[in-house]
Amino acid sequence: VGNQTEVVYARGYVGDATGEYNGVVTGQNLKDDRTPEELIAEAVKVATDADYVIFIGGLNKSNNQDCEDSDRKGLALPYAQDDVISALAKANKNLIVVNVSGNAVAMPWIAEVPSVLQAWFLGSEAGNSLAAVLMGDVNPSGKLPFTFPARLEDVPAHSVGEYFADRSKKVVDMKYNEGIFVGYRWADKQKKVKPLFPFGHGLSYTTFTYGKPAADKKVMSAADQITFTVTIKNTGDREGQEVVQLYISDKKSSLPRPVKELKGFKKVKLAPGEEKEVTFTIDKEALSYFDDSQHAWIAEPGKFEAIIAASAADIKGVVPFELK
Repeated sequence: VGNQTEVVYARGYVGDATGEYNGVVTGQNLKDDRTPEELIAEAVKVATDADYVIFIGGLNKSNNQDCEDSDRKGLALPYAQDDVISALAKANKNLIVVNVSGNAVAMPWIAEVPSVLQAWFLGSEAGNSLAAVLMGDVNPSGKLPFTFPARLEDVPAHSVGEYFADRSKKVVDMKYNEGIFVGYRWADKQKKVKPLFPFGHGLSYTTFTYGKPAADKKVMSAADQITFTVTIKNTGDREGQEVVQLYISDKKSSLPRPVKELKGFKKVKLAPGEEKEVTFTIDKEALSYFDDSQHAWIAEPGKFEAIIAASAADIKGVVPFELK
């Protein structure tokens, strides 16, 4: 009737039924005697008849999840949520997955699901803020602050590292065999490792195009600054915000360096059809690496590249320059 929407709820799975965190108990009765198969069957029945399906799940603060006293044992969603999502995807193609977590999760069903909203932990206004985004009252414009790996084996701590720590010991010694190559730096170095979602990734309800970036000089000295400029245009039909990222690549170094390193980012708000110039100004600090033998930051003369990107894996333009 009019703009009214009927919302039908089905549980789908049972998580932590205690409702307890750090001694605080919600007081809700979260227990359910039905089997996982019965819960999924109910969710599928409801989903089949719906115009749209919104699955809300993710991690909580229980042990081995987004808690502070124990590590996660894997990237998978707990409580067999992957089974629920896959069943819903088969029942209704108009499925939106809202993932509530402060960490990356694996998404083996990603090819079956048309849209995923990463919600983080939103606090007491979570319902209102999620509704505002899902109904289109707000155009989301966030970008991922870390890499979402596709598999646990793609994380360097697992492929070359030592994990888990033996927490029975009073002092836990961890050896970081990956060195400085963590996050997007590891994905860049490995090349064959394709993240589920790269660092800096984020979509919105509009689209943006990037112009060709330019620099105000081709050669800079250690006492200089250099400025890079790029034009961003909103090519969609909604106001939106884009986070433009600047990475620097050192083409030749005496010590191992990442393929590229984030050195700046700016969020720009654009009306439909509007375009703005975004500028980044850096000095030798953005070109430097730490030399442990000299115990100093070193800006080594040579060739560099400024990389303008929408994410660590979505490069929009490259500007070569030189440090004398």
